[in-house]
Amino acid sequence: MKTTVTILGFLAVFPAGFALADDDCFSPMADWQPRDSIVRLAEENGWTVGRIKIDDGCYEIDGRDAEGRRIEVKVHPATLQVIEFEYEDDDEDDDARPQGDREADGDD
Repeated sequence: MKTTVTILGFLAVFPAGFALADDDCFSPMADWQPRDSIVRLAEENGWTVGRIKIDDGCYEIDGRDAEGRRIEVKVHPATLQVIEFEYEDDDEDDDARPQGDREADGDD
């Protein structure tokens, strides 16, 4: 009985691991667009490229948006579709908290 429950538990959790990896890019390198295409995509969106790297089989742009905020953008290498777009915090710890929280803590 314990073996059956263990196997069923494993089978219930196992497919969830695949669902978490949806932001990975699976495309043969022969189908990839050149890095120049990534630079053009960034320019068209008003982004300044600091670095282009490959992460999980995707292109990843580290740079700044038109307002100067740090960004991290994951792009599918074959289709140039933006898969993930994140704003990176320039500030750490206290500066990341809303103003009201700092006042309540007496950190001003």
